[in-house]
Amino acid sequence: MKYTSPKPEDFRQLKDDLERTGEQMADLFGVAGGQQWRKYTGGETPREMSPQILFFGAAKLALTPDELERVLSKMREIGANVDLD
Repeated sequence: MKYTSPKPEDFRQLKDDLERTGEQMADLFGVAGGQQWRKYTGGETPREMSPQILFFGAAKLALTPDELERVLSKMREIGANVDLD
């Protein structure tokens, strides 16, 4: 797979478009918190987001609740314990 992470300005724009806080964006992408989210949006050496983290956030934005539950059910079937609440 070839992958290039979105740029920090792309993440800042997404946050603005969604009208969410840094904490809410961290929750959306499954990262530890607002401070962790900010590492992707700027600073001296912004962190690149892995494709897995981006995929998780994009799935939560793109899939219906039923579709997302189908994926979570498959994860549980494989052996994971997962609860997004």
